[in-house]
Amino acid sequence: MEKLCRVLILCLLLISAAHATSRRREAKEDEADKWFKSFSQQKQKFAKLRFYIQDKLGGPNATIWEVARAEITATSPTMFGQVRVLDDLITAEPDRNSAKVGRAQGHIASSDLTTSALTMNLNFVFTAGKYNGSTLCILGQNPIGSSDRELPVVGGTGVFRMARGFSISNTYSYDAVEDYGVLEYTVYVSYVDV
Repeated sequence: MEKLCRVLILCLLLISAAHATSRRREAKEDEADKWFKSFSQQKQKFAKLRFYIQDKLGGPNATIWEVARAEITATSPTMFGQVRVLDDLITAEPDRNSAKVGRAQGHIASSDLTTSALTMNLNFVFTAGKYNGSTLCILGQNPIGSSDRELPVVGGTGVFRMARGFSISNTYSYDAVEDYGVLEYTVYVSYVDV
């Protein structure tokens, strides 16, 4: 009898927890539905952002790490097949000690057999300032030997929900001794701030 009571109590607790989870999910869906319906009635806002990514390519404090490579990678002049993940600091100015505004996180893959080019999936995660708590996502091919490299903005979160636009990136500086690069990004984005 005591075992049966424990089983019944456990079943009631599980049902209660499932019901509470379902109510929370429904409330979030209702909130998202309201936001999405109001989206079409809002005017587009536009922003131009300029920031710098601090790229530590080697050493014990590296912010970019290889996670996979193809058979061809070691002999490829373009490192074809190399896949890396990154978690770089975003700063307001080129100096690595300038104000921290977020992180650039994602993965990059060497994806061109003849030219040094990366396929990139990056999230700009803003942790300070006007866009604190929001993200922008860029995705596309980055021909790293070129200047004014353009990649599309394909979305975002927070203030940047339903964002679209493009980014222009350039190598601001590179220190071969430290294996440290600074990348300048200018992002042109449209969004609805509901």
